Amino acid sequence: MDAANNIGFDFSNHARNQFLGERLGSALPKATSTGTTIVGVKFGGGNTGEPEGVCLGADTRATGGPIVADKNCEKIHYIANHIRCCGAGTAADTEFVTNLISSNIELHALSSGRKPQVVTAMTMLKQYLYRYQGHVGAYLVIGGVDETGAHLFTVHAHGSTDKLPYVTMGSGSMAAMAVFESGYKEDLTREQAIALVSRAIRSGIFNDLGSGSNVDVCVITKDQTEMLRNYEMPNERGNKTREYKFRRGTTAFTKESIKNLIVKEEVKILPPSTLAATTAMDVA
Repeated sequence: MDAANNIGFDFSNHARNQFLGERLGSALPKATSTGTTIVGVKFGGGNTGEPEGVCLGADTRATGGPIVADKNCEKIHYIANHIRCCGAGTAADTEFVTNLISSNIELHALSSGRKPQVVTAMTMLKQYLYRYQGHVGAYLVIGGVDETGAHLFTVHAHGSTDKLPYVTMGSGSMAAMAVFESGYKEDLTREQAIALVSRAIRSGIFNDLGSGSNVDVCVITKDQTEMLRNYEMPNERGNKTREYKFRRGTTAFTKESIKNLIVKEEVKILPPSTLAATTAMDVA
C-alpha cells in the first residue's frame, strides 16, 4: 500500500522480481501445489470426560500433473505406535522421509530406554527438511499422544513448524480450514472430532481438483491408535441410469470409402537347379 496516501497498490516488488529473473537467466520459481488435503484436530480433556487425543485425516488421491495416478493411496504414515504423520507434496518424499524418521525414532527409543515424545519426532523432521531448503517436497501434519499430553504440529518443506489445536495443509487446506473455523470448539469428544475431520476432508475432496476419492481417519489416544482406512467413500462409482447405445444407422453419412488393407503375398518354390545356382552366386 502507498504509505503517504494509504491507498492503492505497491508494485515495487515487480521491478525487483523482473531484475532478478533477468539476472538469474531463468524464470523465477513458481508456487508449488501439493495436491492433497490433510488435517488434524485435538480432542478430549476438559469437561468431556474422555482422554486427550488427536484425530488426523487425509484424502486418498495421488496425482501426476493432470493425471490421477492412484485413487486410493495411503497418506497417513507410521512414525511410532503413538505417533502418526500425514503427508502432502511429493509422494516419494513424504513416504521416505517419514520412513527415515520412524527408524530414527525407534533407534532413539532403544538408546534412551524411554517412549519417544511427539516433539522429538517433529524436531527430527524439521531439522531434516531444513537441511535441504525445500528441495525435499514434504509438507507434514504430525500428531500423537505421549506422557506430556496430546500434540499436533505442521511441518513445512523448508523446516518451519506450527503447533495449533487444529491444522490443515495441502492444496485443499483452505476448504478444510473453512470447515474447522466454522465447526471447531474446545473440548471436542472423540466422535465429534471424527465427524469434523471427515467433513473437512470431504470439503477438500469436492472443492479441490488435487484431492479426491476417499477419507482416511486416524484416532490416537494414550492407550491405542486406531486407523480407520476408507472411513468414508463419497465417490463410489454407481450404476448408470441409462444405456448409451444407439442402433446402427442413427448417425447419417454422405459417402462411404472402403480400403482393402489386406496385403497379398505369394511364395514361389524354385526348382533345385535354380536354387543351387543362386546359392553359389551369393557365396561368391
